[in-house]
Amino acid sequence: MSRTKEIRIYIIGGTAGMGKWFADFLGSKGCHVRVSGKGEEASIPVLAEWADVAVVAVPIHVTLETITKVGPHMRHDDLLMDLTSLKAEPVRRMVECSHSEIIGVHPLFGPAVESPKGENVVLCPARGRSWLQWVRKLFSEEGMHLVEASPEKHDEMMAYVQALTHLATVAMGLSLRDSGLEQEELLKFSTPAFRSRMDAVEKVFGENPRLYGDIMAFNPHSASIGKMFQRNVSRLLDFIGQKDAEGITSRIKKS
Repeated sequence: MSRTKEIRIYIIGGTAGMGKWFADFLGSKGCHVRVSGKGEEASIPVLAEWADVAVVAVPIHVTLETITKVGPHMRHDDLLMDLTSLKAEPVRRMVECSHSEIIGVHPLFGPAVESPKGENVVLCPARGRSWLQWVRKLFSEEGMHLVEASPEKHDEMMAYVQALTHLATVAMGLSLRDSGLEQEELLKFSTPAFRSRMDAVEKVFGENPRLYGDIMAFNPHSASIGKMFQRNVSRLLDFIGQKDAEGITSRIKKS
């Protein structure tokens, strides 16, 4: 597929977040883009049948039901994509409820990024090959780094890259909240490392808490990764309780 300017794109969830970013991105490339947002579900059948490419860019907890509404309206030579942070279940649902080509896509950056150049994008091709080159070019010509993986491999990696990261960040934020200390007071004593971590805490707690909750709760590997995290924290607490600096040092060096 090379006729980008002739391609009709429909983005469900294209009025905010990554959906809006993707709509603007495709529009800048000359694609004919139409979007729908929350409360506009009635437009899905008409716009899905109009489109050559439909992109599901809604919150994780409503992704599967949205795919079910879109999929049956896609033709076999169309492309159905999703932009969610999980891939195994969404890709499986897209395959089950449509006859179109299927590619799961996960841009590993947020809509506030100044430039996507150098950022990573995961592609999970699931059915058909005629649209794949177009999708690859879409991202690569803007300097983004592409990695192709199975949906299952993607979710396994995201358990470490996203779920574990957010788990540690939320745990830190909750601990600071429980301390009762005011942020202004903490910042008077802060180090660069602490301020960097606080930026992450403020992003999670202030930006879109449900997004981070979904990423942690719905990744099938989160529970096992969380238990591993818990074991390591417990071991460190044992060393701290024993004032065993050598034990902590030994654990760090082993990594």
